Amino acid sequence: MFRRRSTADQPVEAARRLPVGRVEWEIAGGTVAGHRYSANFDALHVDPELPFAVVVDGMGEGEGSRVAGDTARDTLHELVRAGWPAVGPRELRAAITEAQIRVRRAGAAIDELAGCTLTAMLAQPDGELAWIVQLGDSRAYRLRDGLLELVTVDHTMAWLGVLHGWWPANSREAARARYQLLRYLGHPDRPDPDLLGVPLRPGDTWLLCTDGVSDQLDYHRLRDLLAEPDPTRAVRGLLAASLAEGGSDNATAVVLRVHPATGGHPSD
Repeated sequence: MFRRRSTADQPVEAARRLPVGRVEWEIAGGTVAGHRYSANFDALHVDPELPFAVVVDGMGEGEGSRVAGDTARDTLHELVRAGWPAVGPRELRAAITEAQIRVRRAGAAIDELAGCTLTAMLAQPDGELAWIVQLGDSRAYRLRDGLLELVTVDHTMAWLGVLHGWWPANSREAARARYQLLRYLGHPDRPDPDLLGVPLRPGDTWLLCTDGVSDQLDYHRLRDLLAEPDPTRAVRGLLAASLAEGGSDNATAVVLRVHPATGGHPSD
């Protein structure tokens, strides 16, 4: 049986505003353990100075999960800050490669399976474009003009099976394959991440989240919660809803709204 937690103690960071070239980011993030686990094996970073955020989901609930998540987050943070502002696709791929090496090394040191998923977003200094780098099943969504789109794909056997018509999305086969990750940090083959270049348009809202959010909340609930104009309130709403719907996993969310560089809110 799941342990019930109060939703009043959700650690949600206050939203920050950060000028990025022709736009301005307003961003907040938070994470909760949920009802099932005694600890939180997700990891989160919302940078106070750079247009950069990352969510990480450890695999399992042991020391290897915690070490993998912290190592991946800290490595990406370290290398992005060291290379800024000259951080593009080449540098992000190199950072993931280094994170793979460090996660594997950390796992070997504790003689335990160490792995995690990762989704991060980094804007270019001119604010025209952002890069999303992803391994695993943590996700990135974009809400634009009322339409919520899933921008990333899940690197799972379930996703592959549905895509190729091996089984229906709501089948037992898909449910069993949901947690068979094909790519993740700590994988012995060091798989390549997906790297997406996305335009930053004033009025857009972006969500980075672990599957503790996306598995608990359906499309319409996510869209409605992201319609909240205040990112801090949006994150609180997402985490509270994930708990109310069962809280069967650690849940982490980063919500980013894109404003014009003048600092005003976008017009409808």
